Amino acid sequence: MPRKSTRLTFAVLATGAGVFSMLQSLIAPALPTVQHELHTSQSTATWVMTAYLLSASVFTPILGRIGDLIGKKRTLVAVLVTVMIGCLIAALAPNIGVLIVARVVQGIGGALFPLSFGIIRDEFAPARVSPSISNLSAVIAAGGGVGIVAAGPIVSALDYRWLFWLPVGVVAVTVLIAVRYVPESPRRAEGRVNWLGAILLSAWLVALLLPLSQATQWGWGSGRVIGLFAAAVVLFVLWLLAEARSRSPLIDLKVMRLPAVWTTNTAALLFGAGMYSIWSFLPAFVQTPSSAGYGFGASVTASGLLLLPMLVAMFFSGILSGRLEPVVGAKKLLTTGAALGAVACGFLALWHDEQWQVAVVSGVFGLGIGLAFASMANLIVGSVPAEQTGAATGMNANIRTIGGSIGAAVTSVLVTGHLQPSGLPEASGYTHGFTLLALLLLAAALAALLVPVQHVRRIAGAPRATGDQGPDTDQGVELDLARTNQETIAPAVRN
Repeated sequence: MPRKSTRLTFAVLATGAGVFSMLQSLIAPALPTVQHELHTSQSTATWVMTAYLLSASVFTPILGRIGDLIGKKRTLVAVLVTVMIGCLIAALAPNIGVLIVARVVQGIGGALFPLSFGIIRDEFAPARVSPSISNLSAVIAAGGGVGIVAAGPIVSALDYRWLFWLPVGVVAVTVLIAVRYVPESPRRAEGRVNWLGAILLSAWLVALLLPLSQATQWGWGSGRVIGLFAAAVVLFVLWLLAEARSRSPLIDLKVMRLPAVWTTNTAALLFGAGMYSIWSFLPAFVQTPSSAGYGFGASVTASGLLLLPMLVAMFFSGILSGRLEPVVGAKKLLTTGAALGAVACGFLALWHDEQWQVAVVSGVFGLGIGLAFASMANLIVGSVPAEQTGAATGMNANIRTIGGSIGAAVTSVLVTGHLQPSGLPEASGYTHGFTLLALLLLAAALAALLVPVQHVRRIAGAPRATGDQGPDTDQGVELDLARTNQETIAPAVRN
């Protein structure tokens, strides 16, 4: 096998990113089991999710930037090893405290997303960059769906600890292949890590996301929630000042102000609010006993099967978007993906009395996720200088996560605002929640319309790229306007 194979490199990147994405959602359906097995309270068990979210939000942009500076392969291998260790600790965790620490360690794997996009941009032939990013995005999106679908059968057949034992083996093999076959990217950013910026970024992210994830338990009007939100605003302003004055900013604010970047990030914020909320509340809806006047009383496994159409649709639409992007453009795909999500949530708000209706809506939403995930990554990668790829794509992933936290928090308020005597939410709560998500996704589609059109310029004499070319081909070179003008953009960004 050749030492430098982009096919093998892609397999490593897809496996690592897919495992991390799966870990993000895999444990959610098993939280009641974890609570029972480790003899803890429900409020404490939710920290298994919160710790992972906070860790990923902090480390994703920081390690993306470090990869730009010291080498993406080196950072990738270190992150993969860290994820493997985190899974091992979680599988052996004797109590809830150790499991929460393990989830913090696993969250470091969020950096796999920006590192993978950066390696693809550095190592793959230009004609293969966009399709490969689309394919990787499809794997990332599908990974979250796999976690929801697979959790029930794994816990039922084995034990919740196997949710972590299985990734240990997969990631261990991935590390060995990465060390041997993934090349070190030749492109390095200049400068150093702005640790003050990193600390302030971490601080305002934690101050923002922690109350969003815990507000339903602490109370929206509690001193802790209000105080943390106020602290988040102050720390955010301090972070902006520190980054603006730094010669080597962690997140280059000039890059963030590029029209294609800020519009794509706005769409990512709104789309994340809809996507993560559906992943959180649709399983809960179908698991509600029919005695509540809605829901189907489905088990964890059965509710996962109802979401299977979403998993299949998001994977294939993500793959398809790589073939469509050179023809219709990433902007149209992002707009279409967000619009499909809005349509799905709108139908769900009106029609949810039969299981087949939920399955159909799940499939339509999956089509939207696949198209949107792939196009967002391509828009960011095609709009920033090569040495900023890791930090920019890491921030895009972070903004999507922040949107998900905000969407889930607001949807939770609507769903649980009025409870039945049994303690279950009223049907109107879910109806209002799904309507809100439809509006958020419609807003994401409108934001996508603001993304500047990136015209494609063909290099003279180069044959047109086709969907059936292998990753190793150097033919069919096509560059978008942002990439061809990189020589102009990059110096302006640095100055």
